[in-house]
Parts: sequence; structure tokens; C-alpha cells
Amino acid sequence: MTRKPRSSPVVRLVVVLAVLAAAGWGAQRAGWFGGEEAIEVRGQAVRRGPMRITVLQRGNLAAKDSAKVVNELEGQTQILTLVDEGSHVEAGDVVATLDASALRDKEVVQDIAVQNAQAALTKAQQNLEIQKSQNASDLAAARQRLEFAEADLRKYLEGDWPQQLQAAEEEIVLATEELAQAEDRLKWSEKLAAEGFLTQTELEADRLAMERARIKLEQSKRKKDLLEEFDHPKQKATFEAAVVEARRELERVELQAKARLVDLEAEVRNAKARLQLETEKLDKLRDQIDKSVLRAPASGIVVYARTEGRYGRSGDLIEEGATVRQHQEIATIPQSGGMIATASLHESVIEQVDVGMPCTVRVDAIPGREYRGHVSFVALLPDSGSWWANPNQRLFRTEIALDETSPELRPGMSCSVEILVDEIPDALQVPVQAVFHSGGRTICFVDGEPREVEVGKAGEAWVQVLSGLEEGEVVALSVPPGQRLEASPRTGDGRPDGAGRGGGPDGGRKPQRADGGSRAASRE
Repeated sequence: MTRKPRSSPVVRLVVVLAVLAAAGWGAQRAGWFGGEEAIEVRGQAVRRGPMRITVLQRGNLAAKDSAKVVNELEGQTQILTLVDEGSHVEAGDVVATLDASALRDKEVVQDIAVQNAQAALTKAQQNLEIQKSQNASDLAAARQRLEFAEADLRKYLEGDWPQQLQAAEEEIVLATEELAQAEDRLKWSEKLAAEGFLTQTELEADRLAMERARIKLEQSKRKKDLLEEFDHPKQKATFEAAVVEARRELERVELQAKARLVDLEAEVRNAKARLQLETEKLDKLRDQIDKSVLRAPASGIVVYARTEGRYGRSGDLIEEGATVRQHQEIATIPQSGGMIATASLHESVIEQVDVGMPCTVRVDAIPGREYRGHVSFVALLPDSGSWWANPNQRLFRTEIALDETSPELRPGMSCSVEILVDEIPDALQVPVQAVFHSGGRTICFVDGEPREVEVGKAGEAWVQVLSGLEEGEVVALSVPPGQRLEASPRTGDGRPDGAGRGGGPDGGRKPQRADGGSRAASRE
């Protein structure tokens, strides 16, 4: 049966249009709805028979095993040179060169930064060594001053002071002896003077000598007392204080030496870290520059990568002058191991597809030829690239391994993939256009009136009916005049109640196409 665009009104609508339309339009109508095409005016009869549940999607061919040539440069860059697609390369051959002029400019600047960092490190290390030498000299001088102060104290206590004390005592002894002699001499002089042998002047001289000796003795004793009471404690305290101060000076020098070393050692560590950081930046730049030359990881034929852009359109072409981003695949080199077809399945049908399901692949470039295959991989997470087209859309990467191959198949060819999800040997079924959602119910229109039905699995064109209809009944393919669909209550996830849910054996999923669009969309 051939479907005509918007050619499925019910009989009553046709009658009304026939009355209001012009004669020419009536003649055209007679041509449209002649013969057995009259069935299409009322709708489609409910039929029973075998039913195939398939998922149909567009895809591209790719090699099952292939070596990838990937751009590892950060950010975005342009392709300068690129080998011709289909060229044969050996492992290590240059496949493409990327624009690295900006990186080379940065390399020159970074090399200067590394040299400056190396000079700063050398200077810091030399300052550290100089400070270590200066600290050694300062510590040696401080220790020497302490040793001298301690030696001066020992010298005074063990040498100068005993000598001074002994001298004072000896001076007293001598003064005592001299006084005794003067006293004896005075006694003899007095006897001699009494007998007339000495003059009064000579007697007075002896008496003066005795008095001088007595005074000298008293002076010697007072000198010793002063020495013991004042001079000795003062000298001892002075030398002891010098020792204490020398010891404190040594401690200060040691602390200052450590503090200076801490500062300079920190400068050395900072200089080393800076040099390491600048060196790593330089190494990274040089590594990036090396990665601007893309080489073949294996021998084979070069095939440009195909990228998907926004809204399902082809992405940026791989060609000289094209802008590429980091981790973008530039080319592939297919290896032996057969071909696969890659497709992106909508989240509404992904649960129906499992690994191992049989598939039919039709290649656009080879019309009339079908290739058998099976699902070999279904991604667990959606492809982030699908968000470009619709932030609410989730597409899952799926791979189909071809069970047979031929030399005509080449990577990058467009194809259609039909996945056989299930086969029902005997199913009551209606077209997907005949199923509607109204007020949270799934309905079909029979004789212009809504009837609630329970649906099961859905294929590309037909929906399984579990209950609510009988074989041979005619269902409308659009909403009849005078009928309207009620808005479905909104659910927590923002979908109309019943959208994507229901009571069918497959979870009651609303009939969906492989691309996620519903042929039985609610007319809400």
C-alpha cells in the first residue's frame, strides 16, 4: 500500500471537503481515492501475522582493527601538511604536520627562563657556600675569644692574684723586719745618747727612721687589705664577666650562622624548584613540538577520520589548513581483521539492543547488496558529542561486526544498519500512526471513537496490540474531526505521562523509531 502525504482523512471529513471544494478539486479527489485506495480514507485494518522488531539507524564503516593517528597538541592548531587519503605508509612515516610556530616562540622564551633559573640557582649555591665559610670564620673567632677570656681568668686566679697577694705579704714581712731593726737601733741610740756618745740630732734621726719603718708597715698592711677587699674581687669579676660575654657571643654567632644558613638554603631550594619547573615547561614544549609531526604507528593505507558535528551533520573535514583540537583523531590505518559499522542509537531503543543480535548492513555505495553481521559492542554511557545537537538527547555508540566482507568495503563509507531485536510469529498489529496518547492513556480511534488499548513491542512501522482491538477492525491514522487529545499529566521527569512508559511486555515503551523520533507522537 502506497502512503500519500496527509491523505488519510476519515469519510466524514471527505464529505465536508467535497461539498465545499471546487469541481476541479473534486476530480482530483476522485483520482486520489479510487478503487481499493478507499480503505486508506477510513484508516488501516488491524492485522495479525508475523512481526519483526527492528532498530534502523545510519552509520559508517570502519576497520575492526586500525592504528589511530591522534593529535596530542594542547588546544587547537592547524594542519600544515597531510598525506593523500589512500596513500600507503610504513611505520614511522610522516602522516601529517601541525602548526607549531607558536610553540617554537614559546620555546625560545622558556629557554631563556631556564637559563635565568640556572643562574639564580648557581648564585644561591655560591652565596650559601660563602656564608658557610663566613660562619666558620665567625665561629672560630668567637671560640678563640672565649678561650682567651677563660685563659685570662685562669691566669689571674692562678698567677696574677697569688703573686700580688704574696708580694703584699712579703712587703709586710719586710716592713715588719725594718721596723724591728729601727726600734733596736733607736734603743741603742738612746743608750749611747744618754752616755754622751751620740748627739741629739743623730738620736732624732734614728727615731725618725723607726717612725718611717712603722708607717711603712702600716701602709703595707693597708695595701694588702685593699688588694683583698677591693682589687681582687673587681679583677676576678671582670675576668669572669669577660668569659661569660665571650660564651654568649659564641652562642649568638652560632645562632646567626644557623639563621643565615636557613635563609640561604631556602633560597637554594626555591631556585632548584624554579629551575625544575622551568625545565619541565621547556621539556613539555619540546615534547609538544615533537608531537606536531604525526607519524604512522603501523604500515597500511591512510584513511581520514570522520567526525560528527552539530545536529548530526558532518564535522570539520580533515584537510590541510583545517583546525584540529587535542585528542582529535586525524587518520586511521586499517589493519587486517575485517570491517565494522559504527552507529549511534537513541536512548529510547538502547535497552532493546544487546550484544550478539543479528544485523543487516546496507552500504550506500553498493546498492542492492546486503551484508550480515551482529552487534559486537554497546556503550554503557552516552556519547558526549551528541549533546551538541540536543542537550536532552543521549546517543550511545554501537558497533556491528560484519560476518562477511569484500574488497569493495572501505572505511568511511556510509551505510544503514538494521538490528533485529525480536521476531513475533503471531502478533496483532497496527501502524504506528494509529497509536496516540491522551490523558495518560494509549488509544486508537475506531469508527471515529477513541478506544483504550494496551500495546507491546514496536517496530519501525507496526506496533503490537495486546488488548483492546480485534483483527479486521479499522483504526484511523490521524485524529478524526470532532475528537481531541487530552494533555497528559506531567511526570517528575518532565515527560507526559505514558511517554516512554506503559504496560507492554517491553516496559510499555511508546512506539519509537531508532532515531528517537516517535511516529505516534502525542498531538498535545
